[in-house]
Amino acid sequence: KRHIMKKNYILDNNLESNPLSREHMPTDYTISLSEYTGKGTQNEKRIPDDFGIKQSLEGFDDIYQNIVDYIVRITYRIWEDRDVEYILDTYSSFSKVFDDYGLQHGNQKIVDDTHHTTGAFSNIKLIADEIIWAGNDEVGFHTSHRTIIRGTNDGPSKYGPATNKDIDILVIANCVALENRIFLEHVCYNTSSMLLQLGMNLDDMAKKLAATAPLGWPRDQKTWNDLKNAARPEIPIFENLPITGFDIDRFLRVTFENLWNKRDYDELDLNFVENLQFEGPTNRKFNGLKDYQDFLKSLATCFPDLELQVDEIYWMGDEIDGFLSSTRWSASGTHKGSGVYGPPTGSQVQIWGITQNEIQKGRITKEWMLFNEMDLMMQIAASN
Repeated sequence: KRHIMKKNYILDNNLESNPLSREHMPTDYTISLSEYTGKGTQNEKRIPDDFGIKQSLEGFDDIYQNIVDYIVRITYRIWEDRDVEYILDTYSSFSKVFDDYGLQHGNQKIVDDTHHTTGAFSNIKLIADEIIWAGNDEVGFHTSHRTIIRGTNDGPSKYGPATNKDIDILVIANCVALENRIFLEHVCYNTSSMLLQLGMNLDDMAKKLAATAPLGWPRDQKTWNDLKNAARPEIPIFENLPITGFDIDRFLRVTFENLWNKRDYDELDLNFVENLQFEGPTNRKFNGLKDYQDFLKSLATCFPDLELQVDEIYWMGDEIDGFLSSTRWSASGTHKGSGVYGPPTGSQVQIWGITQNEIQKGRITKEWMLFNEMDLMMQIAASN
């Protein structure tokens, strides 16, 4: 037992988040959530009887067939089978988790936070809505796990006493795993949406949370740099490994640059379908480019000097069957304009998020995007 513990300690301490390359992107959907659960069909099952085709998973527990099977079943086992301590076997003791409150170190903190949440929502369910993956058992498996969290707040939490209200919120967690252990995670919780569903006032909660935030908030410059640079390629894939024809890496990077930094909204008609389906933070959910453009403009109005950088992109699929992509991004700016976050405060803010896209025939048809909106409101509240 000591030998195993020592071996695991050495493995955990040496896990590194290597950037992905074009060769690491799956070019089909053979291993995918839709194939695994039968999503959208009459035979859909959250945990299927057939766990899918076998994929090379060196160091992972033998019970897992592929990376989608691993993500779906460890989530179910931890949250719904209530085997919370299984986190100690599936997260590195040196894991880094970037969330709304900064950087969380180690797997014991994740165990404690999970017990807290299951205590506040005794019937909680985490339902896999999509898993975009890339990589392998050498460079690491990168997964972008879009999850729907449902439950009833029947216990006290850090946000206050039980409200007995139901929540239905989106979460996106980008993880990197090797040898059965997640050692890097960027997770965006739709905290602001959850608080609204619990009947709470966001401005009041932003002030309260800013005054009582845990150690590590607000994040310092080193943590901010680490958040941005983890698994980030030094040279974008489309520049380092150019291809002819449609290049999804270039497509997404140019689209983000033109929309967010150049404020060129003509890009919408070129790269998005007219009836774009969008789901975002704080209950934003709409169809169509006008609402999407208004949303982007609302952020630009509040933070006119906002500068965004794309930190990491990975994808699965091809031009014929379409692509699913995950883009992790970060931005800095100054709260100089009036708008959804109140009158300008001059606050320097850090915004980071994860955007998942469905792309068909070279145009974005669906987008799911979360960013640290409650944290952003806390940053503004703390400056007042």
